[in-house]
Amino acid sequence: QGQLAESGGGLAQAGGSLRLSCAANLRIYSSYAMAWFRQAPGKEREFVAASSWSGAHAKYADSVKDRFTIFRNGPSNTVFLQMNNLKPEDTAVYYCNADRPDAYDRMLAGLPGDYWGQGTQVTVSS
Repeated sequence: QGQLAESGGGLAQAGGSLRLSCAANLRIYSSYAMAWFRQAPGKEREFVAASSWSGAHAKYADSVKDRFTIFRNGPSNTVFLQMNNLKPEDTAVYYCNADRPDAYDRMLAGLPGDYWGQGTQVTVSS
């Protein structure tokens, strides 16, 4: 509890950009796989993007590929999700997620790890 903290959500117009932040404690940031999941109203939670524990590898859902980028910033122990060319269908609550390195492949399969942030709302208007 309380080991991941998201920020940066809000309202954007279609075609616009937002950057989400997930601040983690040092233990999680330096050694855990980290990912973003999202859940839209009335829909199941879905995988968005994941970063391996080292940051050397990243994968994306097909729906966000070439529009979203997940990246890490060491000095701040923060993982970011840069979202460009937003679409109304990107509207959802976005959650930061983390777990030990071997969870990375499971995250790509849509199976989240054990650690969650509180979520941040992203709303994209058409």
